[in-house]
Amino acid sequence: MTNAFVINGGKPLKGEITPQGAKNEALQVISAVLLTAEKVTISNIPDIKDVNKLIELLGDMGVIVERINEHTYTFEAKDINQDFFLSETFKSKGGGLRGSIMIVGPLLARFGKASIPKPGGDKIGRRRLDTHFLGFEKLGAQFNYNPENGFFNVDASNLQGTYILLDEASVTGTANVVMAAVLAKGTTTIYNAACEPYLQQLCKMLSRMGAKINGIGSNLLTIEGVEKLGGTEHRLLPDMIEIGSFIGLAAMTGSEITIKDVQYKELGMIPDVFKRLGIKLELRGDDIFIPAQEHYEIETFIDGSIMTIADAPWPGFTPDLLSIVLVVAIQAKGSVLIHQKMFESRLFFVDKLLDMGAQIILCDPHRATVIGLDNQVKLRGISMTSPDIRAGVSLLIAALSAQGQSTIYNIEQIERGYQHIDTRLKALGADITRI
Repeated sequence: MTNAFVINGGKPLKGEITPQGAKNEALQVISAVLLTAEKVTISNIPDIKDVNKLIELLGDMGVIVERINEHTYTFEAKDINQDFFLSETFKSKGGGLRGSIMIVGPLLARFGKASIPKPGGDKIGRRRLDTHFLGFEKLGAQFNYNPENGFFNVDASNLQGTYILLDEASVTGTANVVMAAVLAKGTTTIYNAACEPYLQQLCKMLSRMGAKINGIGSNLLTIEGVEKLGGTEHRLLPDMIEIGSFIGLAAMTGSEITIKDVQYKELGMIPDVFKRLGIKLELRGDDIFIPAQEHYEIETFIDGSIMTIADAPWPGFTPDLLSIVLVVAIQAKGSVLIHQKMFESRLFFVDKLLDMGAQIILCDPHRATVIGLDNQVKLRGISMTSPDIRAGVSLLIAALSAQGQSTIYNIEQIERGYQHIDTRLKALGADITRI
């Protein structure tokens, strides 16, 4: 029996909500503890499945993990059990976790070898890992795929700094190559590097550990290899995907919500994209206040043509929030074209929104036009299944705004990315029950 949420929608919410620590940053910086034998303390870690699985995996490898409080851990990677990487445990745990690829860079850098199972994860189209492997190969690692046990065996006993032009500005790919390069001999230059805040956080943390990295925040990183790294303390940024989700939630349910401690300067254009949908928000200190709004009107471009919102590598708009923008546009006044460039099957959840009464034209796997209802017609509650993390929360927002009862199945997908989401929404007055 799987868990589900039952939601009675149509009620405005009110109150304050604090975003969790950034999931995508967590997977990178927690992997980075493998680069040193010294103690590393990380705080603001979100209590979600993907992150907890990674922490458990580190424990299995021999890292001494201590939980100081709910969101703070210390890690000490003094003795790593190398044989663990060929075990069945590692295959099942590592294979079931997207983030497990992130441990490869640090392991190669520090121990000169690694084995990794073929990875699994979200159903949002092909997620290529070529960027990671091509980067490691440029640094001098050699890969052998063993089809019998499904493992990649990597030999990296002699990593040398080099010039790397990444084939795509992959965040995890860049992070992995950076972690491998900080202990390589000589200078590594990474061009077309991702420059997301998560990656800047990782680079700042590595610098505090003794790494020499120039160009943080740009798409050209220069890394001078060092002999070894030391311990440090690090605090995760708040999760910008959650912050965007809560802005959308407030608008769509006509609620007055304050999102606490958002690190506004790290949000890039996220607030602006929601403003383009006509959503009013104001910065109070480091909190975002969203007033209750009956209507929000989508802007048009200056020449009057229809607004297009598309994802792009940072500092462009993150693909993780396009599903949210699509849902919020349903009750806006006006029309918008949502263009999901990066993943080919992330828009397939619109069929559920159509069942609820939304007016959406799915143009192709990458584009959907939303014709706003302007709150003239409310969505109806239905039963549905969540296909991936972000679509799951989008459907949750739709259900909270709809009249009547909705049931969302497969909420494990939502909980991979959002901690205790039901209790936090209840605190705002949402009628949501877990069954």
